Amino acid sequence: MWNRRTLAIVLLIPFSLLTLYAVFEVGNIGIFDYHRHSPAGWQVFADLVVALILVLSWLVVDARKSGRNPWPWVVATLFLGSIGPLLYLALSGKRAPVAAGAARG
Repeated sequence: MWNRRTLAIVLLIPFSLLTLYAVFEVGNIGIFDYHRHSPAGWQVFADLVVALILVLSWLVVDARKSGRNPWPWVVATLFLGSIGPLLYLALSGKRAPVAAGAARG
């Protein structure tokens, strides 16, 4: 059975490669600029912001419970997006299995 750490690593590798490719092709500013041209782009960007705020609200609580400093992960998320929480999970010592009802916690 997969655990959170393994799942984070499996997602982190291809997502990081995709991010590097996008930054190489259009730069950091180009990634944001792409979303500025239409309401659909605004919605996608707003959705990302809402999702990352929700993830950060969980991450800060989880880091404090496990005795970790949450601020490096908050900063990483602000600058790297989803890579921050994926790194948090990938480097976490927790081995909790991923279950169907895990998101309800």
